[in-house]
Amino acid sequence: MADADRDLRASRRDLVRRGYDVISRAYRDDEGGANPVTDERTDHYERWVDELAKLMAPRARVLDLGCGAGVPATKLLAEKNFDVLGLDFSAVQIERARELVPGADFEQADMVTWEHAPASFDAVVSFYALIHVPLEDQRNLLPKIRRWLRPGGYFLAIVGFERWTGIEDYFGAAMFWDHADRKTYLAWLTEAGLPPLWDRFVPEGSAGHTLVLAQAI
Repeated sequence: MADADRDLRASRRDLVRRGYDVISRAYRDDEGGANPVTDERTDHYERWVDELAKLMAPRARVLDLGCGAGVPATKLLAEKNFDVLGLDFSAVQIERARELVPGADFEQADMVTWEHAPASFDAVVSFYALIHVPLEDQRNLLPKIRRWLRPGGYFLAIVGFERWTGIEDYFGAAMFWDHADRKTYLAWLTEAGLPPLWDRFVPEGSAGHTLVLAQAI
């Protein structure tokens, strides 16, 4: 049963990978703009990065987890002169990111299985990526993020606001989402050694997500 559940989670993640290989350019243009047919916005990314940058030292090391094509988030971080590593498992997204953001480094890998040296980063950001990861994998990933962070490092992420899961058509490809509710995420972060400093509701159409800033202890 455990093997079957692990295989199902892996298949869900692979569905997301294959989906973004197909929809990369429909999802984000080369300037990082969202597809205008959706309720999505990317103009607030700059404000989020600015807030994080005020807490960071020059040349801080930052991991962009689920970086996609590198725009706008990775590019904004690189423009702040941070030492940025972008991680994504879509080959198409990583290929575009390397072209669009030459000031950052990129690696293609599944964030759930990826490993890195402890205390390597001053911050980890993840915008609209964790919500594509099966919930059990999300919860197991949080302690790993804590290990990758230096003590006092920051984790800035978009997570779910209400419980929801599903597979739907997204720009012509099947796409998977899995959201816990806000209260559950805050509890998981605290348990992982990443107590939240603040969280905010980010509206999107008739629903929305949670933006949370946590700090490693």
